[in-house]
Amino acid sequence: MTLGLVGVPAGYLSGSILAVSAAALSGRPMRIPPPFARTIFVLLGISLGAVVTPETLTGMASYPLSIAALIVGMTAVSFGGTAYLRAVHGWSTPNAYLASAPGAMSQVLVLGAELGADLRAIAIVQSTRVVIVAIGLPTGLALAGLAGPAIRPDPGPLTLHVIDELAILVAAGAFGAWLAHRLRLPGGLLFGAMITSAVLHGTGLIHAVLPWWITNAAGLVLGAIIGARFANTPLRLLTDYLGAAFGSFAVSVAIASVFAAGVVSLLSMRAAEVMIAYAPGSVDAMMLLALGLHLDPVYVGAHHVVRIFLISLTAPLVARRIARKPKPPASTREPPSFQD
Repeated sequence: MTLGLVGVPAGYLSGSILAVSAAALSGRPMRIPPPFARTIFVLLGISLGAVVTPETLTGMASYPLSIAALIVGMTAVSFGGTAYLRAVHGWSTPNAYLASAPGAMSQVLVLGAELGADLRAIAIVQSTRVVIVAIGLPTGLALAGLAGPAIRPDPGPLTLHVIDELAILVAAGAFGAWLAHRLRLPGGLLFGAMITSAVLHGTGLIHAVLPWWITNAAGLVLGAIIGARFANTPLRLLTDYLGAAFGSFAVSVAIASVFAAGVVSLLSMRAAEVMIAYAPGSVDAMMLLALGLHLDPVYVGAHHVVRIFLISLTAPLVARRIARKPKPPASTREPPSFQD
């Protein structure tokens, strides 16, 4: 919680992961009741879908080449990172693919839990990338003279006139989550709520969003759910995970930089805008950075919406297909199963 209070982007999630995982590694029992966890998944889905607005939908049509390059680039990042983790660290394809997904960490972890993946390994790789991007990118842009310091906007109070919209949003999101779960979609609770929220916000029918304290609390609980998976993890194994995390991040950055540089040179876009738009970090954090760094929020928002929905739509299909394939022989470097 401390990281969130001091203003670190995605700090509630990352701080909760660090605190609970440290407690779990020290041998303390850590457990989140399943019904409570399901509620958190629904709330996170509603919050993620709220990043879609009529303006971002219009923006998607205004930047076709940049959007196309983003789709190809993020696909290359996913499979490049997967290949690296398989070849260098001996991970299985499902674990490597989920750990390499460029963003949408909440959806990926929910999906990994349903498929029995190693959440400890995936969480470390994903969390390392989020922390580096959220903290290092704005600092790097400022040092390079490409943008000024970020300014935290006032989130605004929860007023009575939005209560009715919030009630409709929560009820519709819960129904969408229930329907997706009944259809046995991977990550259905979060995915169904996100799609429902995105439709309501993207069409302009709903303008209200969940209060910041609910979203932050949900992120904190999700971090606790993730951190609890680190119980009984040997220090040597944790060190191996961190090595995989930094190596995977380096591969991802190298691939994404090629596509971002191409967009900057061919379309004469501002380097800072493209870098923030292509950064696989928290959507909320990247939007706050875009606004604080005086960048085009429509351009940045449109790209992050596409990235999140690209991963959300394709990751369940690809991961399920991979999980159905015969498993390779066990490797001494392969992360242990979530069921271990």
